[in-house]
Amino acid sequence: MSKKHLGKIAAVSLGIGVTALGMKKAQRKLTSEKEVQVEEEIKSRYYGEKQVYFVGGGIASLAGAAYLVRDANFDGKNIHIVEGMDILGGSNDGAGDAAKGFVARGGRMLNEETYENFWELFSSIPSLDAPNRSVTEEILNFDHLHPTHAQARLVDKDRQILDVHSMGFDNNDRINLTKLLGADEKSLDNQTIEDWFAPHFFETNFWYMWQTTFAFQKWSSLFEFRRYMNRMILEFSRIDTLEGVTRTPLNQYESLILPLKSYLEKHGVDFTMNQTVTDIDFKDNENITATKLYFSDETAIKLKEEDVVIMTNACMTDSATLGDLHTPAPVPAERPISGELWYKVAQKKENLGNPEPFFDHEDETNWQSFTVTCKGETLLKRIEQFTGNIPGSGALMTFKDSNWLMSTVVAAQPHFKAQDANTTIFWGYGLYPDRVGNYVKKPMKECTGEEILYELICHLKWEDDWNQIKTDVVNVIPCYMPYIDAQFQPRAMEDRPQVVPAGSTNFAMISQFVEIPKDMVFTEEYSVRAARIAVYTLFDIDKKICPVTPHNKNPKVLAKAAQTMFR
Repeated sequence: MSKKHLGKIAAVSLGIGVTALGMKKAQRKLTSEKEVQVEEEIKSRYYGEKQVYFVGGGIASLAGAAYLVRDANFDGKNIHIVEGMDILGGSNDGAGDAAKGFVARGGRMLNEETYENFWELFSSIPSLDAPNRSVTEEILNFDHLHPTHAQARLVDKDRQILDVHSMGFDNNDRINLTKLLGADEKSLDNQTIEDWFAPHFFETNFWYMWQTTFAFQKWSSLFEFRRYMNRMILEFSRIDTLEGVTRTPLNQYESLILPLKSYLEKHGVDFTMNQTVTDIDFKDNENITATKLYFSDETAIKLKEEDVVIMTNACMTDSATLGDLHTPAPVPAERPISGELWYKVAQKKENLGNPEPFFDHEDETNWQSFTVTCKGETLLKRIEQFTGNIPGSGALMTFKDSNWLMSTVVAAQPHFKAQDANTTIFWGYGLYPDRVGNYVKKPMKECTGEEILYELICHLKWEDDWNQIKTDVVNVIPCYMPYIDAQFQPRAMEDRPQVVPAGSTNFAMISQFVEIPKDMVFTEEYSVRAARIAVYTLFDIDKKICPVTPHNKNPKVLAKAAQTMFR
């Protein structure tokens, strides 16, 4: 080929490149112009005396209120958050002091690569400790300084740390897992994980680690498991170290809820505590239009046509109870408050879901956590020497032969602002609280905090030092949660309502119990995404909601997952 022809080809190629670059610039300009137009249109809106009522004070409601203020230019004083407890945050909690002990019902793990809307929202929420930084910056800076690399993921009955580099699959496990990843969700209604996999699968290293990391059971929903595998496929190849886990500097209440609350307070948002919405009336026609709210103090509010109700239709930590060093956490007698309201409204209108699969099976949805508070760091040092992880660098350590399937994790210290230099804490949980312990011959849910800690110490083979160990213990607070796994229950697709149900004019539902395609429940992202969908839909906000990142279609990620499957 002549130089002349080569020159023509190069010129054409360069022309195509320049044209493509010009198109991209033009597209960016159009996008930018559209964004400006959207912002100007929203700023020009007049809402009058329109009121918005959030039922429940968890992270979804707080995020929804923030989106109203930030993206809808809505007046904070016309936003009302009604919470049945005396504290906000829902399942994001953390409380206590050095004298009586600290407690967290659980610890919500974050993920830097997948929590798209969560990180975007908190990038606009100022940190309380460093106001020149956002909460997102604060968390990621902390996490990058405290990377996770667990060295003791599974421990057997002989106190041996197991080599879990191999997932332990046989060919049948691999075939079934591959088939599930590509299965159509519509064919998986009401199926459980054990309906799909043979018994061998549940004895693999993978299952013990995945199950306890995300709190799945054999009887959990098959398509929830499928969504997790697709959504968290990045974690599949690092489940043995949990390197992908992102942690907050402190417990989630202090790291997330307090700065979000402070942001809303500065914008005049109204909080009503210790008040429960007991019922909601709807207009008697084919649409879903909320007309009246009833409260636990026997008052009611008649809604105007333009008012909006955004309801937390259920909370996984509802009805949770606490014990202490010498007292078991009591088992509650009643159904959860938020679930009870969902039962009522679902009877009144179609398309509001079906709570029955989630809240009528306590024996399948319960597990129990515990928080240990100690004077000094002696016990934490022993755990550190055993695991090889300093506090904050490890992750869940699971005792695979524990009848309770007990796991523990030691966060970076301090984990609470009220923690002094001479106080240390760690957290644990058991997935099977109805079973009798290996050493304490009682079901976990009937045990005191001291008995739960003793069971752990025996698994670590330190029982000869028990009397010395317990002298440093301030408190062990057990927390029984009857519905903590409710969102994983097998169910039909229509059992979870859409965020904004078909036919709704002023009503939405937000929680871990609504339906969001491709996303996975039991995460902060799910609550935040639901809130964003509700606000953007009901307020006609033409802005982008961050989509689910398709890591499951990334060739490099898939190749790594395939290698892991055959380890």
